[in-house]
Amino acid sequence: MELGLVGLGKMGGNMRERIRRAGHTVIGYDRNPDLADVHSLKELVDRLKGPRVVWVMVPAGAATQATIDELAELLSPGDVVVDGGNSRWTDDEKHAVELGIKGIGFLDCGVSGGVWGLDNGYALMYGGAPEHVAKVEPIFDALKPEGNFGSVHAGKVGAGHFAKMVHNGIEYAMMQAYAEGWELLEKVDSVTDVREVFRSWQEGTVIRSWLLDLAVNALDEDEHLDQLRGYAEDSGEGRWTVEAAINHAVPLPAITASLFARFASRQEDSPQMKMVSALRNQFGGHAVESADDK
Repeated sequence: MELGLVGLGKMGGNMRERIRRAGHTVIGYDRNPDLADVHSLKELVDRLKGPRVVWVMVPAGAATQATIDELAELLSPGDVVVDGGNSRWTDDEKHAVELGIKGIGFLDCGVSGGVWGLDNGYALMYGGAPEHVAKVEPIFDALKPEGNFGSVHAGKVGAGHFAKMVHNGIEYAMMQAYAEGWELLEKVDSVTDVREVFRSWQEGTVIRSWLLDLAVNALDEDEHLDQLRGYAEDSGEGRWTVEAAINHAVPLPAITASLFARFASRQEDSPQMKMVSALRNQFGGHAVESADDK
């Protein structure tokens, strides 16, 4: 199968490689010419045989809107656009209407896997019409982890990004719990090796998880996280999760508190946020701030 892929950063570049390893043809475009296979969206579309599938992996908001607007003028009826970025689900509904007027299909796909996805596969949550899903199914199969799980048709347009948003909200709360526990262990005199306590939890405990494994990785690299500043950014999905909870009257005390804790990290050098920052770097390659940047 042929795929056009727009956006070849940390996620998109590895996705291109994983899809190619599965035997598919990927033509990639990025504003950075050193990463791109073609030099414009028009050239990308011209290189693909119809019916085309173009997967967009660019930042949510204006960048995604501009890309979809341009693709709407270049693609033909029967083609399909997949937004695999972290767009807000309400934007998906708008994009589906805009493209649908021109006979172009639209799917939204939440993608999880970070910098580890190339080798481990990506968890995929997608929304849209079954006939559009069928056209992209070989690519979903190439990207997902091995086995029977890791890929789901979550529902209508917007369902994929909504599911990924909730996933990230849960992620916020889990990271916050590990961070709070780590700070408390570091605080008491009786516990003399916090890193090994965390390591011991990796087997046989109810709190073992991939995030715990990544926490141990971070502590192996910097035992007391002295090299990090206690500052953690939020990428938007946490805020949207809390907003959706308010709109639907669903109580989310843990997720809401974890979002507010990140806000607190911007007011002072928070020890908990050192762990959250380390975990975000471990699983997603997100930038961290050095302790020297205080």
